[in-house]
Amino acid sequence: MHAGLDRINANAVAIADAMVVRTAELGLTVTTLACGARVIDAGVEAPGSHEAGRLFAEACLGGLGRVLIGTCSLGPAVLPEAQVTVDSPLVGCMASQYAGWQIKAGSFSAMGSGPARALAAVEPLFERYGMRARDSRSVLLMETAALPPSEAAETIARKCSLKPAALTLIVAATGSLAGSTQIAARSVETALHKLMEIGFDLDAIVAGAGVCPIAPGTPDSLVAIGRTNDAMLYGGAVTLWVRAADEAIESIIEKVPSAASSEHGRLFHELMSEHGDFYSIDPMLFSPARVTLVNAATGRTFCAGEPDEALLLRSFGISARP
Repeated sequence: MHAGLDRINANAVAIADAMVVRTAELGLTVTTLACGARVIDAGVEAPGSHEAGRLFAEACLGGLGRVLIGTCSLGPAVLPEAQVTVDSPLVGCMASQYAGWQIKAGSFSAMGSGPARALAAVEPLFERYGMRARDSRSVLLMETAALPPSEAAETIARKCSLKPAALTLIVAATGSLAGSTQIAARSVETALHKLMEIGFDLDAIVAGAGVCPIAPGTPDSLVAIGRTNDAMLYGGAVTLWVRAADEAIESIIEKVPSAASSEHGRLFHELMSEHGDFYSIDPMLFSPARVTLVNAATGRTFCAGEPDEALLLRSFGISARP
């Protein structure tokens, strides 16, 4: 069994339980659906907070990563940024944090993240890497502008072989404080997903660390999606420690950052408007701006990509200094 796989559900449940204890402090609302599932609203109708977003992100990682909130400079502005470290990246990022499970129930639709994905194991990567988990309680986290109905929770619980009362759903809108924070905490996960897409062996990745600016919040969902993606594509930076042949790293390093895509250099909301939907955009675009691979087997370091401050200033609506 992959290290940490047996702990991700219990870890996330413990984080969710701790969030409930701090409901007022974190700006949360906690409700119980008709089916018995618990819903923690961290940024749909509730105001949320940076700390709620930080804990949302750590629950997404199944407790196998640490997220801190710092600051970064962007032109004349000082913005918050999410800093993440992960020591079991294949499990923490791909078996848990990656938003790979599409949830639908009537008019409700959202992408699910978190360790409940490893219980349901409906995505091909779980069979590919042998990462299916078993547990008695779990957490699914969703980026959504609407609170989930009981029907959605029942479907999720059934796929996970859980009773609905054993399930916690944590939700936040994209442009909310917690939503923007947890998305910025996906830098390492975004890099791993890109490496998987280009055929690099994720078992070779030992550890990861990354930073990404937290996009300014907005109630406009399209602008929010644009800003949070731009933050990663043009401001995210990741370092991964790997054990592989130098030749294997040299053959893919230039393909890893977002600059490898022909659609790099354009605002994400413009691409969304042009393509009509998220899934028609070049998948090679989805990666941090800068990626560094440290080969622990040989001591060599490989780097590719650069942040684009001017594009981030445009995306975030920040006026540059004259």
